[in-house]
Amino acid sequence: MVISSIADGITRGFETLGDTVSETFFEPVIRLGVTGLARSGKTVFITSLVANLMDRARMPGLLAASEGRIAAAFLQPQPDDTVPRFDFEAHLADLTSPTPHWPDSTRAVSELRLSLRVRPSGLLAGLQGPRTVHLDIVDYPGEWLLDLALLDKSYDEWSAEVLSRIAPRTEAAEYLSQAQATDPQARLDEPQAQALARAFTAYLEAARAAGFYDCTPGRFLLPGDLAGSPVLTFAPLPRPADTPRRSLWREMERRYEAYKAQVVKPFFRDHFARIDRQVVLVDALGAIHKGPAAVEDMRRAMADILGAFRPGRNAFLTRLLMGRRVEKILFAATKADHLHHAQHDKLANIMAALTREARDRADFAGAETQAMALAALRATVEDRVTHDGTPLDVVRGTLLETGKRAAFHPGELPEDPAHLLSPARDGAERWLDADYQVMRFAPAPLTLKPGEGPPHIRLDRAAQFLIGDRL
Repeated sequence: MVISSIADGITRGFETLGDTVSETFFEPVIRLGVTGLARSGKTVFITSLVANLMDRARMPGLLAASEGRIAAAFLQPQPDDTVPRFDFEAHLADLTSPTPHWPDSTRAVSELRLSLRVRPSGLLAGLQGPRTVHLDIVDYPGEWLLDLALLDKSYDEWSAEVLSRIAPRTEAAEYLSQAQATDPQARLDEPQAQALARAFTAYLEAARAAGFYDCTPGRFLLPGDLAGSPVLTFAPLPRPADTPRRSLWREMERRYEAYKAQVVKPFFRDHFARIDRQVVLVDALGAIHKGPAAVEDMRRAMADILGAFRPGRNAFLTRLLMGRRVEKILFAATKADHLHHAQHDKLANIMAALTREARDRADFAGAETQAMALAALRATVEDRVTHDGTPLDVVRGTLLETGKRAAFHPGELPEDPAHLLSPARDGAERWLDADYQVMRFAPAPLTLKPGEGPPHIRLDRAAQFLIGDRL
């Protein structure tokens, strides 16, 4: 095992050396990770970003685009032959068809390479011709990212934490009843182990639907070809006084460790550890609508997510000797088009407050972080209506469920984010002085002029922060 680990590390070291030398002396590569928790809009973000980098009329905030230095942008075969390709063309067709609809959500890791021909600026403009910069976009589920925290926990520690955390949740009542009726010291009975795993998976699905974000192990929700395998057939149990060999507890412990070794570690090694820019997408409005418990759960999840990163600066020797570090991290509150622009700064401030602990740690390590409110695809238009004699800023769009046009005002977000975060930290059951609503809008039919990508809100500023310095 030790020799295998050393050999694997040496192999990865040579791969890193080759990549680093190639990027330094030939064509630079920006490896951008895109993740987020369920329904945060990862697929739409990547599709719109790529489309707007290829047709840049709506990207004035990206300096290389506004200065006319991007001569061309084109898709190329990705470098990782074993990773599924992000289906950009199909997703763009979903969004731009005469009857547009939202594309399917992220179910596994995928990748796409967009190459940019960029003219130099400043003193080099007259001395050098255009160079090629490759943008490798890696799309992966946020639930898998949260799994990285399991690497530092034993089965005993994980079980105790989970059982304590979910005890007050109604969604967990059925599983907790089944776990308490189980004797962990008894000899392993495979049907019983499978029943426990199914019940725990049902809890995770219900918790995610209720707005909780600590739904790990992530592969229980997105099993793919691992569905039904022993590596996904475990669940948290109270620790017994004794754990004899071949007992249910010992087998659950063994499968938990196998999950870390065979599922979590390969994801970290093959995908996550190679990212140098990262965007974390968050449906903050959805959490606010669900109440204080969801907001506090999201805040903790953001801290756990940042704990999985290795933030810092990517000097040449750093990448050569220790692998990549994440140089820039953008925390983006999505669906800003559900708010009138007068409230966008408030949403951005809430996002900054939610991620303050995580961003402070990254900033201290030398990484750049930023919080932003954006919409990768704008599905609404702004309007002003009179309600009870008072002017009210609203957005108008087509409701996803009914197909009807509607004007919508979700409620007035507070100027001070503490008015949301303090009740959330204190365990309040509901907001005392406000009622925040949420609606699901369908994508609007688009009429794009030549050179235009899909309409968005601040996607150009997000691109400038994430990759502008490398262009």
